[in-house]
Amino acid sequence: MLIRKLFKFENAHIVRNCTSDRCKRSIHGHSYKVELLLKANKLDHGQMVYDFGLLKGVIKDLIDSFDHAICFWQNDDPAYIDACKTFSARWVSLPVSPSAEQFSRIFFFLVQQILQATVTQNGEGDVDVYSVIVHETDTGYAQSFLEDIENQQMGVLALDQIIFSEQIKAEWADSQMYHKLQQGIKFENPTVDLQVDI
Repeated sequence: MLIRKLFKFENAHIVRNCTSDRCKRSIHGHSYKVELLLKANKLDHGQMVYDFGLLKGVIKDLIDSFDHAICFWQNDDPAYIDACKTFSARWVSLPVSPSAEQFSRIFFFLVQQILQATVTQNGEGDVDVYSVIVHETDTGYAQSFLEDIENQQMGVLALDQIIFSEQIKAEWADSQMYHKLQQGIKFENPTVDLQVDI
């Protein structure tokens, strides 16, 4: 079974080496919509794949990290990177270019890492990321699947290669959450009192 959760954020970038002159030479922004599709072969005690409320924690915080931020490819021109860091308190350094295609891979990868590091407490089964769709505009989107995350020709993704500015980290509910994720420290979902009301 699949469930879908929609997230939204505003972000600015340059996509180097693309065909469009405007995209590769000028900072520009988009109103992104991220569709996260989770799958499972069993339901939890509440008869859900994964409670939507649980997606309002670490997963939402990480996706929200991209809101009102500028994203840049770590291999971009050093002067451009320095300018981004100097003139924007909210920035994210990426090991890949910040295209819609790579954003879909990054969010798939990040959510996958969070789910693998989460101790569930309500009988959840094999909850996993099925797909991530990133809408860059109303008419265009990119969609990634597991094989895209594992495809090294599309770029290797690693937690230590995705770097968030100090301002972004300071705004997280837990300012150490990304460090914990990198260190393999488990996140625990809330415990649930099981009861049947008649």
